[in-house]
Amino acid sequence: MGYVIGIDVGGTKIALGLFNENKKLVAESRASSNPDLGPEGFFDALIQEIKNLMNRESIAPAQLAGVGLGMPSFILFEQGHIVKTSNLVKIHDFPARAYLMERLGTAVVLDNDTHVAALAEHRLGAGRGHRNMFYCALSTGIASAIIIDGKLFRGSYGWAGESGHTVITPGQGIRCGCGNQGCVMSWCSGSMIVKHIRLWIQQGEKTLMTEMAGSAEHITCSDLEAAYHRGDPLAIRALGQMTRYLGIWLFNLYVTLNINCFVLGGGLLKMGKTILEPVRGVFDEYNRNELPVYFYLPELGDRFGIIGAAELIFEQ
Repeated sequence: MGYVIGIDVGGTKIALGLFNENKKLVAESRASSNPDLGPEGFFDALIQEIKNLMNRESIAPAQLAGVGLGMPSFILFEQGHIVKTSNLVKIHDFPARAYLMERLGTAVVLDNDTHVAALAEHRLGAGRGHRNMFYCALSTGIASAIIIDGKLFRGSYGWAGESGHTVITPGQGIRCGCGNQGCVMSWCSGSMIVKHIRLWIQQGEKTLMTEMAGSAEHITCSDLEAAYHRGDPLAIRALGQMTRYLGIWLFNLYVTLNINCFVLGGGLLKMGKTILEPVRGVFDEYNRNELPVYFYLPELGDRFGIIGAAELIFEQ
């Protein structure tokens, strides 16, 4: 096998990594995502970034074994067809794999960015050595991915793992973007917990977070974490809500799938044990057996996206 390029596409940035046949990262580059571009324009710009990286590192087209691509999209995996993209909304209903393969002349594999993150952490990060693994990305939203018998489980259409929208309190709470009230994400994602905090403030509750942010409308999860460590009651309530529903959700997945390795990543897990330990505590409240269950923080840092995307090609 020759060189492989792994690409991590986000709403604001694109990261590219060049890997040799021994899976060693030998070069990286970054570019900005342009949400105003349609699919052809977006992928034409991406192709140019790929060529720029290859030219910079003196890699001939014949030396490129393939390109793996992780995107924040619903993707029909077998076809490499993008159905829709959450934060690059103009990229939808597009045969991205065929488009890229025709223009690059090499193998291309696309998958959802959370699947890619899970693949990276399972192969080379916190989940290595475990046959089965559940990966949770807790950030603005909640996404997840499932590894069974060492392979990504993609489901019937390619996007298995959207379990953050599992409904646990039907008709209760703030309505989520999925259209339902009472899904896990509506109680504990970064964007939704801030909405709960603002609602409590409107109901007359006091918090240090208002002072920290300047107003209720400007409160962020960074304010939440800082106020929590200062003993602010509303921040403690908010973190308690998040970790309780996360723990219940993960327990339900455990009894459904009997996967005993959970890797919790995403931007909110920069809080580390502030979230991880209470989630594990709630899980243990409901777990009635003493067989080992493992909870880990990710190990690969900001490179998990390019590593996982490259693994899409290495596993072919």
